[in-house]
Amino acid sequence: MRRLFCLIVVAVLALPALSLGKRPFTFEDMMALKRVGEPIVSPDGKWVLFSAIDVSLEANTKTPHVWVVPTAGGEAREIISDQQSDRPRWAPDGKRFLFLSSTEGGSQVWIADFDDAKGTVTGTHKLTSIATEADGPLWSPDGKNIVFISNVYPDCADEGCNAKRLEDANKSKVKALIFTHLLYRHWNAYKEGKRNHLLLVPADGGASRDLTPGDHDVPPFSLGGQDDYAFSPDGQEICYTSNHDEVEAISTNNDLFIVSVNGGEAKKITDNPASDSSPLYSPDGKYIAYRAQVRPGDESDRFRLMLYNRRTGHIRNLTESFDRWVGTYTWDPDSSKIYFVAEDKGDSPVYSISLDTAVIGGDEGNDTTVRLTKNDVKMIVPGFNDDLAVTHDGKSLLFTRMSVRFPNEIFRASLSQPVAAASGATVFESQEVCTDSTGKIKPEGCKPATVEKEKSEVQLTDLNHAVLARVVMSPLESFWFTGAGNDKVGGFMVKPPNFDPKKKYPVKFIVHGGPEVPEGDEWTYRWNPELFAANGYVVIMINFHGSPGYGQKFIDAINGDWGGAPFEDLMKGLDYAERTYPFIDKDRECALGASYGGYMVNWILGHTNRFKCIVSHDGTFNTESAYGTTEELWFPEWEFKGTLFNNRDLYRKWSPHLAALNFKSPTLVVHGQLDYRLDVSEAFQLFTTLQRLKVPSEMLYFPDEGHWVLKPQNSQLWYKTVNDWVDRWVKK
Repeated sequence: MRRLFCLIVVAVLALPALSLGKRPFTFEDMMALKRVGEPIVSPDGKWVLFSAIDVSLEANTKTPHVWVVPTAGGEAREIISDQQSDRPRWAPDGKRFLFLSSTEGGSQVWIADFDDAKGTVTGTHKLTSIATEADGPLWSPDGKNIVFISNVYPDCADEGCNAKRLEDANKSKVKALIFTHLLYRHWNAYKEGKRNHLLLVPADGGASRDLTPGDHDVPPFSLGGQDDYAFSPDGQEICYTSNHDEVEAISTNNDLFIVSVNGGEAKKITDNPASDSSPLYSPDGKYIAYRAQVRPGDESDRFRLMLYNRRTGHIRNLTESFDRWVGTYTWDPDSSKIYFVAEDKGDSPVYSISLDTAVIGGDEGNDTTVRLTKNDVKMIVPGFNDDLAVTHDGKSLLFTRMSVRFPNEIFRASLSQPVAAASGATVFESQEVCTDSTGKIKPEGCKPATVEKEKSEVQLTDLNHAVLARVVMSPLESFWFTGAGNDKVGGFMVKPPNFDPKKKYPVKFIVHGGPEVPEGDEWTYRWNPELFAANGYVVIMINFHGSPGYGQKFIDAINGDWGGAPFEDLMKGLDYAERTYPFIDKDRECALGASYGGYMVNWILGHTNRFKCIVSHDGTFNTESAYGTTEELWFPEWEFKGTLFNNRDLYRKWSPHLAALNFKSPTLVVHGQLDYRLDVSEAFQLFTTLQRLKVPSEMLYFPDEGHWVLKPQNSQLWYKTVNDWVDRWVKK
């Protein structure tokens, strides 16, 4: 009977998706999805706050709102719907929470009163009205203060001075700027003489105070992730990240500082010449955990989990033997464990590390012999996860999870019973089980789980069910092949909807950026594999040398070898797919990439004619000119092993523009005017070259976008232009 039931299930799943009333995924479907933020657990553990962004394609807007869902499970409800509301954070008493809103004149901190019994908001009021606006607020654990980030003039001592300077600048008919040092512009904006500082305001209202005066950013620029500042458990101290090196443009040397909430001189507590960031106090107040790299100037060095003893000043590396990047992390309420995520071969599992508190927390304060428990690092929750939070009783872990088939939703996992691997996943009991006798990562994965999945995970939110239930999506499929240096290299494939293995399909070959941003079982709105596959394509992606999730040695292989091992991996990976999957039409393939991926498709353009078309978005065309126009100079100086002036030969060796006479493939060039990571002049040079060589080419130019295309209607045009270009040259 069981076997018959299984056969029936398989038969149903094998039916064409259209017979089940579903249709291919569209751009409009993607814009209809709510974008769920991180879970914020109430002090009593009953409620979870989160924000969700609504996108209006017609209005060309993205609007966040605050939602709540019971931790035990139940209906998720929008509780602030009459204004923009984002980044909720609980007050320690659980009767209020703060949030950001730009409903009334710029981004400001607001306070909401919360009915704990009903899970409703009974009223809101604005706390700050600061001309330089507010971002990233945190409520102090003692409930007395709120700290937030504001982009202020560093020589101003109060709100009035900042307001006057800002008003004068806005009124002035002269918009010229004077630069005195590098990093005068960053990512997509000019600095304009302002700095991020941490300001403190009483939770009951009043004037704010600048806790971090001086000509330094606090915290430094970040593209997201965990906060780079935190309150001590008693609310009397703040630990924050800042870079005080003289030339910021060549430095990754972020350090940790502590400052009293009463003001005064800050104290630097780290002297590591590389990056220290993401501080988080242990609940018992004895330690500050943080993430650190060890190689100065290398933004692709892996992040370790570090522990700073607040009494002795001793610092210990907790994950030196764990060859993965430590991402978002959080403490267990009893300070005995730390939970963190780390990318691994296309996934982002949750790991735990247990601390031997008898040694590191002893009265003698001698933590020079820090020991960890038998299993130093253990994988406890599989999947692509992030944004961790633990309930105050330590029994439940909250996190977001995504997949190539669905965007972020909030989940809860039990910490009081073992969390087994999902079907097809693996459990990491220790790092060693993932490697062979030579230390190389095993392509077949790690030690498989020996227990069946229990009811230890609960999906708390399902905000996008109505949209996703109407469409058909294909799962991410993985494959392995032998790449450069005879290393095992991983690849992924997404098949088109209503896939027929007897047919031949064209290929969209996606080259990821970063290069330290690997492909995997994750959702993205900017380069969505499901959307690329939806109109009848097989999508193939390769995690070439340089991609995280396979060990630091694998990442380092790209340094000084930009067009070498990665190019070899990409070509061998596509060769493998063509040999292995008979439904791939090798005569109808297009290569697409952005950022480093844009560089690589420019390199491909000059070194092979196997592709019927190319899409180059925000890529480097001329490594010499890119050096002079980028802002974060530490990146090219690490990747090309020096400055342009003392190592010009290596820059020229890997510059796509020097192979321009080989360009033959029809190419779409895409770039944004506000991209200061890779200046728009790179695209102009590429397009000019293609036109003069009479290579079929077009350029899509966005005057109001940076490195990413973010505005909804711009994104719509981007997808249409890219897909139409590929269809023109590839689709029969």
